[in-house]
Amino acid sequence: MAVLSPAQFDALSNLARKKAGDDVGWVAIAQARELTDLGLAVRTRSGWEITDAGEAALSEHADARPDDSPDDPIPFGPRGQPANS
Repeated sequence: MAVLSPAQFDALSNLARKKAGDDVGWVAIAQARELTDLGLAVRTRSGWEITDAGEAALSEHADARPDDSPDDPIPFGPRGQPANS
């Protein structure tokens, strides 16, 4: 099982907001590349974009990030498998 760091989760959330048309800040290249390696984002001419798998990961783990401990990693299963397998 792969784990999303808080920084990766934030980057993925920013990409989701960007896709929804919201204004977002810069996405850190290191986190975006890591998300691309996981299949959660892609790089296009217009910048980084969230994939369907990235949106699914956000919806699965939207309540997994505790507000009181932002440095805890968030579990994320490999593509096509739930995080708990």
